[in-house]
Amino acid sequence: MPKGKPVVSADVKQQILKRMKEDGVSVAQLAQEHGISDKTIYGWVSKGLTGQVSLMQLGKLKRENQALRELLGKVLFESAMAQKKL
Repeated sequence: MPKGKPVVSADVKQQILKRMKEDGVSVAQLAQEHGISDKTIYGWVSKGLTGQVSLMQLGKLKRENQALRELLGKVLFESAMAQKKL
């Protein structure tokens, strides 16, 4: 068996990342299926995450963050009120 890093084509990389993202297949399972290390796949993921976020995505994330903060505030308030009643 040859030593060194296995060469993985761009198409295979995309398929692996797609299966991980859309189908929820674990990194460990994908690495084993393709004969590569988990670290290799995590490297691909981190490189994909370093791209810039579009303004539309940023706006969506800000709105989502605000909604989550409001929900958390409501839950904490209701919890505090329930504690006072006890």
